[in-house]
Amino acid sequence: MPEFIGQLPISEPAWNPIASIQSFQRYDKGINFDCGNNSLLILSILANNLIRVRFSPTGELTPRRSWNVNLPDEQWNAVNFDIQETDEQIIIETEKIKVCVQRNPCQIKCFDKAGNPFAHDTDLGIASRKDEIANWKEINPQEKFYGFGERSGLLNQRGKILTNWTTDSLDYTMLTDEMYQAIPFFMSLRPNVGYGLFFNTTFWSQFDIGASETNTLQLKTKDSQLDYYIIYGPEPAAILETYTQLTGRMPLPPRWALGYHQCRWSYNSEAEVRELVKQFRDRKIPCDVVHLDIDYMQGFRVFTWNKQRFPSPKMLVEDLSQQGIKVVNIIDPGVKFDPEANYQVCDEGLAKDYFIRRENGKVFHGYVWPDRAVFPDFMRPEVREWWGNLQRNLTNVGVAGIWNDMNEPALNNQPFGDLEGVKITFPMNGSSGSGEDKTTWKETHNLYGMNMARASFEGLQKLRPAKRSFVLTRSGFAGVQSYSAVWTGDNHSKWEYLEMSLPMLCNLGLSGVAFVGADIGGFAGNATPELFARWMQMGMLYPLMRGHSMIGTKPHEPWEFGQEVEDICRKYVELRYQLLAYFYTLFWQAASKGEPILRPLIYHYPNDEKTYEIYDQVLIGDSIMAAPIYRPGVENRMVYLPEGTWYNWWNRNQIQGSQHILIDAPLEKMPLFIKAGAIIPLVSAMQYAEELPVNEMRLLVAPGKGEFTLYEDDGNTFAYRDGASCTTEYRVDLEGNQVVVEIEERKGKLAPSERKVIVEVIGKAEQEFMDDGKTRRLVFE
Repeated sequence: MPEFIGQLPISEPAWNPIASIQSFQRYDKGINFDCGNNSLLILSILANNLIRVRFSPTGELTPRRSWNVNLPDEQWNAVNFDIQETDEQIIIETEKIKVCVQRNPCQIKCFDKAGNPFAHDTDLGIASRKDEIANWKEINPQEKFYGFGERSGLLNQRGKILTNWTTDSLDYTMLTDEMYQAIPFFMSLRPNVGYGLFFNTTFWSQFDIGASETNTLQLKTKDSQLDYYIIYGPEPAAILETYTQLTGRMPLPPRWALGYHQCRWSYNSEAEVRELVKQFRDRKIPCDVVHLDIDYMQGFRVFTWNKQRFPSPKMLVEDLSQQGIKVVNIIDPGVKFDPEANYQVCDEGLAKDYFIRRENGKVFHGYVWPDRAVFPDFMRPEVREWWGNLQRNLTNVGVAGIWNDMNEPALNNQPFGDLEGVKITFPMNGSSGSGEDKTTWKETHNLYGMNMARASFEGLQKLRPAKRSFVLTRSGFAGVQSYSAVWTGDNHSKWEYLEMSLPMLCNLGLSGVAFVGADIGGFAGNATPELFARWMQMGMLYPLMRGHSMIGTKPHEPWEFGQEVEDICRKYVELRYQLLAYFYTLFWQAASKGEPILRPLIYHYPNDEKTYEIYDQVLIGDSIMAAPIYRPGVENRMVYLPEGTWYNWWNRNQIQGSQHILIDAPLEKMPLFIKAGAIIPLVSAMQYAEELPVNEMRLLVAPGKGEFTLYEDDGNTFAYRDGASCTTEYRVDLEGNQVVVEIEERKGKLAPSERKVIVEVIGKAEQEFMDDGKTRRLVFE
C-alpha cells in the first residue's frame, strides 16, 4: 500500500515485467529461457509433481548456500518429460501435470491431467523493481489457502497479507502478521485440485492472498531473484510428502517427549522442582518432563547453574530420573558480555571471533535478560559446533533436552534500525556467515532461530550419542522440523487464545512442522478453572503437550484449580498416555512421510467443501476426531461429521456422517469421535512413558473397512536406524453381519515383550490372545 503525506500518496516505483521469450534450451532436468535484456528464466522438472521456477533479471543466479534447506536439484532422480512447441507457447508435460509457458508476454500456467488450471500467472506475471521481485497468480473463486507456517487467526488464510520475517510476537492477536516462525510455504485447495508453493527465499518476503486484489495472489521478496517450487497434489498428503522431501522431515523423538511436560517461568529452586514432581506423583497425574526457565542460570549466563538456587544439579537430575522425570533447560542466544568475570562462554566467543559484528567491524551488543549481551553467528558451522559442544555443561548432569528461546532474535532494547519499514534487531548490513557463504543479515535474519536449533540438535547428537534428545525452538524457518519441535510462543490465558491454538497448530502441520504445541493454560495471565480444564482437554490433542505459565501469574499446575478440575486434568492426561502407542505411530508417519499429527478436516476430506472453513475440529491421525469446547459456559456444541459412519468415543453410539449434529459437552467431557474402520491401540495409563513394559494392549475397533499399521521401537535409542523396530498391520472389514479383524505377521527385527491383546469391536463381545507376532484372523458375530 502507498504511504501518504497529508492527502497525497507517495507513488511506489513501477514494476518492470519480464520480457517475452526469445529462445529456449533444454537441459537434463528442465529448460532455460532467454527472456531478453540479459534476463533468465529456468524451469526445473524435479519430480512428476514438482517444478522449480527461477528468474533473474540480470541472468546471474545466486550460488547455493550451505545452509539452504531445499534439496539440491542434482539430488532428485531424473524425470521423463515431454516438450512441445507452438507459436504461442512451450508446453512441458510429465505423468501428472502440464506446464505451459506463454511466449509473449511470458507467463507460466499449470494444469492437471484433467485440464484443471492451477497456479496461473496473471497478465503481469513476473516483474521486478528496485530491491524487490514479485510474481502474480490467479486465484480461483473456490480456492482456499492453508499453511504459511505459524499464523494467528483461523485456518483459511485467503484475504490476508502475510509477511515472512521472524519476530518476537509478544502479545500477538488474531490480527498479528509477523510471527516467531517464518515459513514461506502454503497449499491451495479446491475440489479435486490442490497444489503447494514453497517460496525459496530467506530474505524478507510477503504473500498477498487476495487482499489487495480479490482474485490475485502476489509473491514478493526483497531478494535479487525469484525462486519458488510448485508442488501438485492434488491432496494435502501428496503435497506434504513432496514438500518435506524437499525441505526435510522430523527425526523420531524419544517416546517420553510425547508425554506431559510441565513448565513455569520459573521454578526457582531445587526444592521447588522436587515438590512439583512430588505433587504429580502423589496425585497420580502422569508427567514425563519438567522444563527449567531462565532462573536456573547464574545471573542469566547461558550454560551455567545458579549456585544458590540449584547447588546440586547433577543430584537433582538423577533423583528426578529415578522418578521418571526428564529435565529440559532453556537456552537463549544472548551471551552476557562479561569479559572481566572469567565467564567461559563470553571469553571463548570473543577470542574466537564467534559473535555478530556491525558493518564497521565492531562486535554488536544488545540487551536481553543478562543485560548487555553478544550474539553468536549461527550461520557459521564452526560457531554452531562450538555452541553445540557448550551444552555439555547441561548434558553432563543428565539434562535430556534443550529449549531454545528469544531466537528471532528478540532484544529487550529498541531495534537496531529499520529496513524500509521492516522491524529488525541485528544490523542488516553486518556480515553473516563465512567463506563462500558470507553475506549480510538481510539474507539470513529468518534463519537465525533455526540454525540455533540446528546447533543444539547436532551438539546433542554428539553429547548424547546413545539416546535421543528433545529440542524445542520458538523461532524457525522452512525445514525447522529437521532439528526441533516448535511451540507457538507467548500466548495468553484467554479464551480467544485457546480457540486460536488449533488452527495455528494445524497450519504449522500443513507447513511440514508436525511436532508442535501451544502453552496449555496460557502463558501470560491467570486462567480460570473452567478455562484451564477446557485447555487441558484440548492440550491432550497437541503433539507437544506442555503446560506453561509466566512469572507473576498464579500457579497453573493442574491441582491449583480445585478438585473437580484436577480430576478432569488427570482424566485427559491419562487418556493421552493410553494413546501413546497411537501417537507414537503418528510420529513415525511424520518422520517417514511428513504427515502432520494434528490434522484439520480438510487434510482427509479436501473434496468436501463443508470442511474448508472448519478450524475448531481436528483429526488425530485419520481415525480420531475431536471437537473441543473453547468458549466459557458452553456445554454443547455443533459438530460436523464428514462422510461415512462415526462412533461417539464415550458411549460408542453410532452416528451417520455428512451431517451436522448437536452434542452434549459438560465440563468434564470433550466431544470425541471414532471413524468407522478405525483400529486404535490403547495401553494402560502410566505415570511416565517408560514406567512399565506394555504387557497388555487393547485394540479399539470401529466396525467398517479400514487398516492401521502399528510402529514400535525401543523409544529411546537410535537402534531403530539399524532395523531394531517392528510394524504390525491390522485390518478390519465387514462380511455380512460379521466383523473380521485380520492381523498380519509382525515385520522387523524388534520383538516386543510378551503381551496380552484384547480386541474390542464396538457392539461385539471382546476377544483376546497372547501376541506372538503371528498372523491371526478374528471373527466377531
